[in-house]
Amino acid sequence: METLKMSSRMSLVQNQILPLNFKPYPLIHNSRILGVYSTKGRTFSFTLTCKLNTVKGNKPSKEKSRISVPGSDGVAPPVAESEEGSVGNGGRKVEEAKNGVVGFGLLKKLPRKVLGILSNLPLAIAEMFAVAALMALGTFIDQGEAPDYYFQKFPEDHPPLGFFSWRWVLTLGFDHMFSSPVFLGTLALLGASLMACTYTTQIPLVKVARRWSFLQSAETIRKQEYADTLPRASVKDLGVILMGDGYEVFSKGPALYAFKGLAGRFAPIGVHISLLLIMSGGTLSAVGSFRGAVTVPQGLNFVAGDVLAPSGFLSIPSDAFSTEIHVNRFSMDYYDSGEVSQFHTDLSLFDLNGKEVMRKFISVNDPLRYGGITIYQTDWSISALQVLKDDEGPFNLAMAPLQLNGGDKKLFGTFLPVADDNSPNVKGISMLARDLQSVILYDKEGKFAGVRRPNSNLPIEIDGIKIVIADAIGSSGLDLKTDPGVPVVYAGFGALMLTTCISYLSHTQLWALQDGTSVVVGGKTNRAKGEFPDTMNCLLDQVPELVESSSPEEPNILSGL
Repeated sequence: METLKMSSRMSLVQNQILPLNFKPYPLIHNSRILGVYSTKGRTFSFTLTCKLNTVKGNKPSKEKSRISVPGSDGVAPPVAESEEGSVGNGGRKVEEAKNGVVGFGLLKKLPRKVLGILSNLPLAIAEMFAVAALMALGTFIDQGEAPDYYFQKFPEDHPPLGFFSWRWVLTLGFDHMFSSPVFLGTLALLGASLMACTYTTQIPLVKVARRWSFLQSAETIRKQEYADTLPRASVKDLGVILMGDGYEVFSKGPALYAFKGLAGRFAPIGVHISLLLIMSGGTLSAVGSFRGAVTVPQGLNFVAGDVLAPSGFLSIPSDAFSTEIHVNRFSMDYYDSGEVSQFHTDLSLFDLNGKEVMRKFISVNDPLRYGGITIYQTDWSISALQVLKDDEGPFNLAMAPLQLNGGDKKLFGTFLPVADDNSPNVKGISMLARDLQSVILYDKEGKFAGVRRPNSNLPIEIDGIKIVIADAIGSSGLDLKTDPGVPVVYAGFGALMLTTCISYLSHTQLWALQDGTSVVVGGKTNRAKGEFPDTMNCLLDQVPELVESSSPEEPNILSGL
């Protein structure tokens, strides 16, 4: 028989503090006793939490019964709903007294509310669309140009879309979109939403999936997405079949629990982490890199730090910025049609002591990497022609790019004066070149004179002057870059591909219970729900059927025969 033990304080409260009625509910351990206090026509409800002891285990209770009643002033407090669902506010006042600050509970709830807002799916989708729109706008607006360019491109008198003038571009930093505060702020907000979603949704789902428990009720198992009953079967045989199919199986008495594909539950967390890596790497590239471009004639050199310019506030130069880069030679390859197919540069790198630390031939899609600096072959031009005039020289004639009417072909030209220096109209021999293969010459009247190949040493006479094209000196167009975010972005994309594939794994959970000679089986899965019943039927068909043993009398009859 169970008895309810309460301290003598209860009777004291009943006898000395106005009428107090309570009704206990026996045989419920750690139960709450409901009571009503009434005075002057006012009532309030309260709860009493107590612990029951049985006669069999008559041990002193570790927890004393507690009761909350109003003061002896005879004024009943207002009725309020407590956090645990009971009526009364005595517990709330005690908590406020402990904290010493009214409203401390609201401060504790504030982070949860913020997480709830950030993990809102419509907000995350809006953030993704905002990032995509800013990226598209960054491709529409030319990046990194001088302010005069935007004054002409987006004038105030006729702005695009009727309002988008240069003030918008320069004020919001859209001339360097991917390092602008607007873009980085939107990206940070999207990252916060991903982290909030991971913390509030994905991690709890994984925790729940990792907990394995047995269902002791056949009715509960039959309420699963899939349920079936195997007559004359053993739950142990079912466990063997499930282990052969890759399930992790746990059994306890007549109950069984099995699961597989738990990695599929971790995959969404991995996808979110991968996206965060990609965004972090892109942000690091935008605010922590150096970039620069230079066109260097063959035979000259430059210092890497003189070309590289910081792109953001996290850009920190390294020791490799003092490296001197020398262009040993520039060459070009051609198609049969004469068009340029590829161009190469022989580069040497020297340290501060003048020691060559690296040498490499680079070409398009085959850069040089040293000390965190990457040098790309991106362009070419012709810097000068070496010309012999009447066996004198050679003279270096600087080549200048010429404007063409449309097309992407290049044309370079230079001029060799041959007229009297005192004449007001200087005339001479004009030379044009599309590439390093050949040079076209014109006389001082502008008439075609001939074509010569550099290094052919074949002279041509124009207006009584003997001309020899000794060499055409090319210039290598190089792009230099340091980007600490590239490894992070590559790691993010690699992890994204891997976790995306893993996310297609189905997380399947099965429960079974031996009910006499039958086995009740139920289960659920988070993917491939249409194929799940067929898969389960194939597995359950492999469970052997139990055969009833013969009666004791049958062996005697057979032995008598």
